[in-house]
Amino acid sequence: MKRIYSIDLIRGLVMIIMALDHVRDLMHTTSISQQPTDLNTTTPLLFFTRWITHLCAPTFVFLSGVSAFLSMERRNDRKATGKFLLTRGVWLVVLEFTLINFGIFFDVHFKIFIFDVIAAIGVGFIILSLLVRCPVRIIAIIGLVVVFLHNLVLAGPLFAPKVFPFGDRLFVMGYPPVPWLGVMLVGFACGRMFGMDVARQRSLFLKIGAASIGLFVILRFVNMYGDSLPWSHQRSGLFGFLSFINLTKYPPSLDFCLVFLGIMFMMLSALTGVENRWTERVRVYGKVPLFYFLVHWYIIHPLLFVMLFLQGFKTSDMRFGFNFGRPQTGSGIPLWGVYLVWIGLVAVMYPLCKWYGRYKESHKEKTWLRYL
Repeated sequence: MKRIYSIDLIRGLVMIIMALDHVRDLMHTTSISQQPTDLNTTTPLLFFTRWITHLCAPTFVFLSGVSAFLSMERRNDRKATGKFLLTRGVWLVVLEFTLINFGIFFDVHFKIFIFDVIAAIGVGFIILSLLVRCPVRIIAIIGLVVVFLHNLVLAGPLFAPKVFPFGDRLFVMGYPPVPWLGVMLVGFACGRMFGMDVARQRSLFLKIGAASIGLFVILRFVNMYGDSLPWSHQRSGLFGFLSFINLTKYPPSLDFCLVFLGIMFMMLSALTGVENRWTERVRVYGKVPLFYFLVHWYIIHPLLFVMLFLQGFKTSDMRFGFNFGRPQTGSGIPLWGVYLVWIGLVAVMYPLCKWYGRYKESHKEKTWLRYL
């Protein structure tokens, strides 16, 4: 399938941003004791460090839907597309609960199984494999209904996060599949837009992005529907603004989807048709997103252990599970250190992604490469 430059570019950008959140999550001094979006304890820089990374999951899920549509168009065979999406979806779920879960927690006992973004995409592909024979407009309607109305369903593991203990282990539903399925189906329905000429794409993406953000502003000012966390006046105008944009990701609220998909459409409008040395480098990451996602955990987590040993901790001090191996107190690096590690991580990932991208390109006969 001929790759679409803008998709790889936007995906590359969000993969770079995503790594910042994962470095912060594992290594920042307060990451295991405080929420970075808690307005009672956060700072503006810490808040925005977390807030900007909210862009990643909805963009990644939306573009997964777009890619599924483009794959269907290329095959011109909905049955074959359904089979591919089914096997791809099952593979992603298996990958989540094995290599990715281990990369996140580095716990050989697997005391926690977390249903995270990769599993949510996998389940989305499985369901889409059943819907793929429906007219695109029907899939669009289903996706929009889910995005706009799932906030009405406040319970149930398919709609909201939940923790299930079994024995001495936990199953954590971090990314409830139904809300994210809505985002994927909307992406699938938008797939045809990426075949338009560049000028029309840019105009359409700009209009959709502006409409999404505009609708968010209206709903948020009304403060009655769109997010389970209403905004409120704070101790300063800045923190009042932070309250206004402090949105619910778990599950992704309507307001959350409107803002971050709106930003994504704005980025698509600005960058579609742009090709230069900078975009070529960013695109390297976006051409191999799953490889990047998997490998970057296996770089961050060893760095976490190096940090602990340099800070004088021993293996006996380590606490796994939600602590990722960190002691309960006393470990971590300041926010400026998080940014330095993030920059180093992105730099290290560049030659790895470039090598793997070239390997995939030169070994198209190896069909298993389509799954990584």
